[in-house]
Amino acid sequence: MILNSSGGISADELRGALGKSLEGKELKKVLILPPDYTRLYSGAGKITAAYYDILKDKCEIDIMPALGTHEPMTREECLAFFGEGVPFEKIIVHNWRTDVVKLGEVPAQFVTEVSEGLVTDKIDVEVNRRIVNGGYDLIISIGQVVPHEVVGMANYSKNIFVGCGGSNMINSSHMLGAFYGLERIMGKDHSPVRKVFDYAQEHYLSDLPLMYVLTVTTNEGDETFIHGLYIGDKLGNQRYLFEQAVEMSQKLNLIHLKTPIKKAVVYLDPREFKSTWLGNKAVYRTRMAIADGGELIILAPGVKKFGEDAANDALIRKYGYVGREKVLELTNANEDLQANLSVAAHLIHGSSDGRFSITYCTEYLSEEEVRNANFGYIPYAEAVKKYNPETLKDGWCTLEDGEEIFYVSNPALGLWSVD
Repeated sequence: MILNSSGGISADELRGALGKSLEGKELKKVLILPPDYTRLYSGAGKITAAYYDILKDKCEIDIMPALGTHEPMTREECLAFFGEGVPFEKIIVHNWRTDVVKLGEVPAQFVTEVSEGLVTDKIDVEVNRRIVNGGYDLIISIGQVVPHEVVGMANYSKNIFVGCGGSNMINSSHMLGAFYGLERIMGKDHSPVRKVFDYAQEHYLSDLPLMYVLTVTTNEGDETFIHGLYIGDKLGNQRYLFEQAVEMSQKLNLIHLKTPIKKAVVYLDPREFKSTWLGNKAVYRTRMAIADGGELIILAPGVKKFGEDAANDALIRKYGYVGREKVLELTNANEDLQANLSVAAHLIHGSSDGRFSITYCTEYLSEEEVRNANFGYIPYAEAVKKYNPETLKDGWCTLEDGEEIFYVSNPALGLWSVD
């Protein structure tokens, strides 16, 4: 099923499509897999709430946000994301370190081929045990297709293998993307990581009652517009629908500039971005548009830490965003990074390799903490005197002193590059 609208799908159209997707299904037990609060503008919260409302009197429903390595959602975040109609008690927390079962492996030969020889190890296919052993008649995976730094275009089977996946798949897929290179991946479908997910889905998920619900969105302020809705529960049709969503996202979420940016200013909504693990989207999504020798100023009022969990946070603090070659050297020499390759990949992604400067403007992290992580630092209160997110508009802006900047209010919804 495909539903799209250039101006955004209405609430009635959305509910009608979701209801139609359930027609003919005899359901006693359903698992819904939405993204977490870090996908605030995905439209997935309202979709989850609609499915829950449609099904709550007909069958048993479990809701497990696809957290990946992120923090569990708080009661307040669930309320803001799903609304009052979804009970907090229905929310199940996925633990990527302990809650998984291994389904099989993506062979080393396949990984070697898709990575052009850059990675030569097998990858374990691990998912939350509920997905395969929970006795569900239907598993609804909901998420947003948007440019992504690891897989190229987010969601589809990534929601299962990373969002509800285990440490080996998460670590290995992130390092595979880092080895292959962000610039070769972002905004594209058939990346090496996506090929690994396709292999894993075809070989290990084909018998599951899995239905994908994919969105393509834009936003204005806090208002989200769902331009595309793609729903499929047949393996071949699912891939086709994902490709259609990719095509729409490439039109709506890829921004092509004619000249490189000398100074970019990116704002991180404090509701969504509380760590550099998430906030470095400001780096990933603008890096292909920033000029050599340019500057990236990140306004990060909500960033309080580096990693999303304590172990990852400690590793980021220990090693810092020191560039690709140095991170690879450190990984080869240190067992703690070898055991946490997703952190090593993240450290590579979050560095500009000296091509442009990166300055974090924070309230909660100290100057010492930020500089020890290899970023520049400006106090947030000082930075917003010149770069005020309440008055800046997305795109090119000329400040009162005549300086020209390029402003991005939400890096999660786009990918910027120079033609």
